[in-house]
Formats: sequence, structure tokens, C-alpha cells
Amino acid sequence: MSVTERKFGVTKKGEKVTLYTIKNSRGTEADVMNFGATLVALRMKDKNGIQKDLVLGFDEAKPYFKDGNLFGATVGPIANRTAKARFTLNGKEYLLKANDGENNLHTSHKKGFQKRLFKGHAGDNSVTFSVSKKDMSMGHPGNLDVKVTYTLTDKDELKISYYATTDKDTYINLTNHSYFNLNGHDSGNIFHEKVRIFADAFTPVVKGAIPTGEIRSVEGTPMDFRKGKEVCSDFTYAYDQIEFVNGYDHNYVLTETDARFREIAEVTDECSGIRMTVSTDLPGVQFYTGNWVNVESAKGGVSYGPRQGLCLETQYFPNFANEANFEKPDFGPGKPFKSETVYSFEVIK
Repeated sequence: MSVTERKFGVTKKGEKVTLYTIKNSRGTEADVMNFGATLVALRMKDKNGIQKDLVLGFDEAKPYFKDGNLFGATVGPIANRTAKARFTLNGKEYLLKANDGENNLHTSHKKGFQKRLFKGHAGDNSVTFSVSKKDMSMGHPGNLDVKVTYTLTDKDELKISYYATTDKDTYINLTNHSYFNLNGHDSGNIFHEKVRIFADAFTPVVKGAIPTGEIRSVEGTPMDFRKGKEVCSDFTYAYDQIEFVNGYDHNYVLTETDARFREIAEVTDECSGIRMTVSTDLPGVQFYTGNWVNVESAKGGVSYGPRQGLCLETQYFPNFANEANFEKPDFGPGKPFKSETVYSFEVIK
């Protein structure tokens, strides 16, 4: 195991952006950078021994500064959508910026953790990034100290561990926004990838992708991934949920939501022979098929279009603060936010 680092760019303020490369005994490598605590690359050998980079991204730091796709970024302090850009906690109303129509998306496009420079510390097979947020920054309560640790094991597991403390009652919902293409980031669309999600229900949305508050069974709908199917096999299905968001961009209600760490999804690419299994201790996962991605020049000069990568963002349900029946990620003094998500990879012949 080894961790090396190199300069990856400079922010507008002249701050150094550092790229860390974690390499295991199998030759698998994960590149992570301190801007946005971001997963930049994940390279491993496919069934033919060809090394492929499995996540979408850029070759240098600069494009990430304005990237609205949030390739590989750590998102927070409140990931996903909040209706009307406001919520009430302990009887007090908090106002976020309306940055997604009349709603809020990912707390802030400019000041959210996805656009912050973290401090990095390398271990033997891991990198820990840390950042702080002041009380009421972005309209969000509490002074926060946040740590995000990426660990690459010799079993080809990429572990993402989150830890956040606050001096004030607040909501914390952190996630990772990586786009995966298991045949390589430069291989085109993900239509052939087979996805399985261990969820009997999802949270339907209205236009604008705000959940209605309903928890709906996937039975008999194109939202059903329990047995596994090609990711885009039901895109032509006349179903309002697919039409609202031009594909999949929905939160799934994961089974056994008692904070027990368990497998919640898997993705298989028969072309590369690579399978990814996702495990978490969180109650939900946002399944997004990159419906609005449009990048002219990414890694190696490759262009990305819609549905060239998929996201499985483990988290609490979107708009949790405004729905009485959604679990609340409420934390405060003496009650830190702690969570772990693991992306495990294997080659199947």
C-alpha cells in the first residue's frame, strides 16, 4: 500500500490543490483531491487485464471549480433538495438560498463543501480531508468540523467515512457524488450496465424533483431494480416519474433502515467484467443516471454526454426536513454525524 501526492492546480486565491494517489497491492489506484474532498479517478484492471478509470472527471483542478455536475465531490452540509429553500428546526425557521428554481439544492453552489478547499492528511492506505463551517454560513446553523476519509483496501474496497461535530442543533446530510462507468469513463453510455437496488420502495417526486412525501412501492413500476436490470431498459416506459427528471433521479428507501451496515446495491458491466457492490449504514440512496451531463472536454479530452455515468449517492431522504415521515439527520453537541459507505469492486469472468 502507498500514498503519493502531487500538485493538481491552484485556486483563484492562490491556494494549492493537492492530488493524492492511493495504490493497493493489486495495482488498483484511487486519486482524491483536497478541493471538494473529491474522488478524481479510480483505476483497476478489467477481465482482460486492461486498466480502466471507472469515474467521470477532469485531468486538472480548474474545471472542478465551476463544475455543476459535481463529479466525485463530497456534498453538504445538506445534500440533495430542500423544498422552498427553507426548513424549521426546534421551532426556528432557517432560510437557504433558492438555487434550483424556488428550491434549494446541495445547500450552496458556491460555498457548499463540494466547492471548499479541505486540509489533507495521508495515511498508509488512506487520506483524510477536514474542513470547518461557521454558524449560519449558507443559512445553515452550527459551527461544523467535518472529516472525510477515503481508504483503499487490498480487497479493492473504496471506503468513504464521514465524521462531523457541531456546537448547535442542526441537520447534516453528507454524500459522495461520483459518476461511475464500469467500462471506463471514456467508453460512452451506461445503457448496458445492469443495476440492482435492494429497495422495495422509493420516494416519488413532482416536477422540480421534490419528493411528495409518499413512500411508494416499486412493485409493477419501472422503478423496480430488485432483481437487477439494464439501467435504461425502461426509459421508454410511459411513467411520470421518469418523464419528470428525464430518466432516474430518485431516492430509494433501503431495506433494513435501522442504521445497520449492509449491501444496498450492485452494478455489473459485462463488457469489462467489473462488478461494484455498494454498502452503507444510511437509510436512502439517490440513483441518478446523469440525465443532464454535458461536458465538452474531460479526462483525456473526452466529451461526456447524458447517461455516461451513474450515481449511487447514499444519504438521508431529500427534503427530509419538511416531511414528517422522513427520518431526520438531526445532530448537535455530543451527538456527532458518523457514517460509512463502501464501494467494493471485483472482476467476474
